[in-house]
Amino acid sequence: MIEILFLGTGCMQPTKTRNHSGILVSFGKENILLDCGEGIQRQMRIAGIKPAKITRLCISHWHGDHVFGIAGLLSTMGADKPDKKLMIYGPPGTKKYLENLLRSFAAKDIIEHEVIEVKGGTFFENEEFQLEAQPLKHSVLCYGFSLIEKDRRKINVVKADKFGLKGPVLGELQEGKVITLNGKKIHPDDVSVIVKGKKISYIADTVPCNGANALAQDCDLLISEGTHLDEIKEKTEKYMHLTVKEAALIASENNVKKLVVTHLSQRYKDASQVLEEAKTYFNNVVVAEDFMRLKV
Repeated sequence: MIEILFLGTGCMQPTKTRNHSGILVSFGKENILLDCGEGIQRQMRIAGIKPAKITRLCISHWHGDHVFGIAGLLSTMGADKPDKKLMIYGPPGTKKYLENLLRSFAAKDIIEHEVIEVKGGTFFENEEFQLEAQPLKHSVLCYGFSLIEKDRRKINVVKADKFGLKGPVLGELQEGKVITLNGKKIHPDDVSVIVKGKKISYIADTVPCNGANALAQDCDLLISEGTHLDEIKEKTEKYMHLTVKEAALIASENNVKKLVVTHLSQRYKDASQVLEEAKTYFNNVVVAEDFMRLKV
């Protein structure tokens, strides 16, 4: 199961109820942080999450509301001395930005880390999932991210018992191997079914574009910015963001199962207007709030 924790759901300026951008995606032993705005590690402490548990940091772009928390996070993680290296992914230029950031103060106990600059497509893959990036269209280089869970086999316990299956052979069947037991061949399809993996995507700051559509396509959960209501669309376009309507239309047109609207402007004290506009164009939608948790 994949769990999403919203640590920051605001826009350029934080408010009393909305921190700068940050979303934690937990899957198995992985804790993947999508963006790290100012105050994110404090948000993590409030939510009961130790910064040292972060395994990967994905940076969509280098605007301050998405990255001002990175220096503090790396310092805290280094002080906690986790027995691992932090993997950091971001757009071209990330290595230089991070080097400059760490030179801007008397850096101490920074966690060991490795920076990989992404340019689209799959940038990490293991047996359980893969991470993909798609270019977005913002005022600076910006990427959105997808976590795509691999399809897996689920053993039907009743059928397995009828064959007298137990122990390591069940693991082999889950891996898709044909086994022989008591002279009889047993195919994985005899005792298991394939469970399709989930797709979670994050559309960061952008205007409508092909990359946003690719991220949204067939998503089980799409997390998308929706900075303003459509009534001030000209202002939204000027700063190269999505309106709530545009985020909902992207979900509607790309077979998304559930949409979460985030990155709200500080002008919206009450999210009811945002939810009302989103539901006009896509029904299965919620507006993100700081510390909201979802399971997929």
